[in-house]
Amino acid sequence: MVTEANSLWQVYKTVPFWKVVKNFTVIQLARYTPFLPLKNWLYRTFLHMEVGKNTSFALMVMLDIMFPEKIKVGSNTIIGYNTTILAHEYLIKEYRLGEVIIGNDVMIGANSTILPGVVIGDGAIVSAGTLVHKDVPPGAFVGGNPMRIIYTKEEMEAREQEDHHDKE
Repeated sequence: MVTEANSLWQVYKTVPFWKVVKNFTVIQLARYTPFLPLKNWLYRTFLHMEVGKNTSFALMVMLDIMFPEKIKVGSNTIIGYNTTILAHEYLIKEYRLGEVIIGNDVMIGANSTILPGVVIGDGAIVSAGTLVHKDVPPGAFVGGNPMRIIYTKEEMEAREQEDHHDKE
């Protein structure tokens, strides 16, 4: 709980100034580099993030500058263009922290925002422009603002089987 000015005015009571400067520099460099292995190396080495093998962060992805180490991304996942992943929220009277865990084989569409404390299950698909404010079940297809489940894993599998039969 914050008793003085809003919580953002007190940011350096919660995170060291030079950590923010370092993180900002690394994140901005990574946002513009087209070299995926370099991005993942920067994130692992300087931001202490867990990033799985063959994970792709598109151009302009914005990671949490204050607490990027609270973001974990599985293998073979794609984070779409200009997506924002937050592990903190500074509010008027409080601030919140929460790990963000993104599973394996996840597709996150462009211009999505992922809020703190969210778990996105393996094989999930997040439609472009989605505000992910709650957990996403494995294999689900979600979208919208606010986010809602469009198809469950089982419904997605049934659709894929129908498509497969239609092609035969």
